[in-house]
Amino acid sequence: MARYPQRVPQESSAADGGVAAVDRALMLLTAFAEGDRSLSLQELAERTGLVKSTALRLLVSLQHFALVQRLGDGRYALGPSVARLNSLYSASFGLDTLVPPALRALVDATRESASFHVRQGEQRLILFRLNSPQPLSDHSRVGELLPLERGTGGHVIMAFSGAKGALYDQIRRERVIALVSDRVPELAGVSSPVFEMGDRLVGAITLTLPKERFHEGLVAQVKAAAAALSAQLGGHIGGHVESA
Repeated sequence: MARYPQRVPQESSAADGGVAAVDRALMLLTAFAEGDRSLSLQELAERTGLVKSTALRLLVSLQHFALVQRLGDGRYALGPSVARLNSLYSASFGLDTLVPPALRALVDATRESASFHVRQGEQRLILFRLNSPQPLSDHSRVGELLPLERGTGGHVIMAFSGAKGALYDQIRRERVIALVSDRVPELAGVSSPVFEMGDRLVGAITLTLPKERFHEGLVAQVKAAAAALSAQLGGHIGGHVESA
């Protein structure tokens, strides 16, 4: 079910130190929920608690800055300035800013080694890596090239590059894969895709560990880490699959 901000009475005061009119205008912007292509003035008024005359005046100001647009049928949709701001937001965060903290959090939570893999031709590159603090662990290195057809990180990249087969269908459906002894007999791996704005695949977060330490709880942790990183990059866990 779509979620939108709880109804707030028009006379609600602004945030401390803020301006009430600005708060109300932003309420109109945040009234749009996932799946909303457009909203009527009545729907916007109901979702925000604003009277229609006030909402209409605020919408005129938002239109002036292209934050909303009025459609031919009189309904309202988000405007192109929202996309521009989203693009600027995404561009302000490089992978080297966001990925290492995400891997650090995953290593701290699991005490296993975490990597971030990207495609490089017909192989995958370890772009970022943090090793487990435990003495028995997989110690791959940043810059190392690994196969696409073996290992969970490679399977994720192939799945969202349009690879065919039951395994890749499962990865696209579940957005995570866990395998034991797939690339190295002694190791287990868990990987989940990371997407950027436009739901384009950026790479895969991968946790590797001795197979004796694998447990199902790691699957949810890796998937959650990838989803959080995707959100920071402006992507969505649903992602986009390229044509084969």
